Amino acid sequence: MHRFVTVILALVLVGTGAFAEAPTGQHTSPADKARFGQTLFSGTKLKALLGSERRKKPAEIQYSRKWIDGQPAAKQVDEEWQCLAEALYFEARGESVKGQFAVAEVILNRVDHNYYPSTLCGVIKQGTGKKYQCQFTYNCDGVANKIYEQDAYDRVGKVAKFMIDGAPRELTSGATHYHTKAVSPAWSRQYKRTATIGVHHFYRQPPTRLSKN
Repeated sequence: MHRFVTVILALVLVGTGAFAEAPTGQHTSPADKARFGQTLFSGTKLKALLGSERRKKPAEIQYSRKWIDGQPAAKQVDEEWQCLAEALYFEARGESVKGQFAVAEVILNRVDHNYYPSTLCGVIKQGTGKKYQCQFTYNCDGVANKIYEQDAYDRVGKVAKFMIDGAPRELTSGATHYHTKAVSPAWSRQYKRTATIGVHHFYRQPPTRLSKN
């Protein structure tokens, strides 16, 4: 009977990863019993930890309005989030969700590029106040930046949060510029076009020798 119980316990301990330290003799000392109990606990804890590692990963990004509308509202936001959300609202709220993620990529790629400021707000507000000389037109077109479409703002706010939290930048191949199909700025003939999404063409500016602002 003792051997049968020992075998069952051994099988259980193999499942917990703690078998190597478990006493198997019939005459178990108090010290062994104590160690046996600790080992069983350790094995159970290890199993729990392994289970936590196998939890379902967060859902992958889906570039659809149905998916983004089903995601929770952005929370624990800060100034950087606000800058990006406003930029997406004024620059891309009429675009598809995929187009909004693409514009967000451009802004984050500029943060990483050595020619532009190192923060989202720095990139987005660069040149503000100089009419038609800012990086993003809505900041210098003479029109007040007021948000009238709350649903659209909530949507791009989610896009902004996903991107700030590390969503993959897989749409524009490192683009740092974009323009609508209706125009053809001079710089578009200097940089490599990397993607076309919705009404926007996307381009990548090579690294420069200039340091960060």
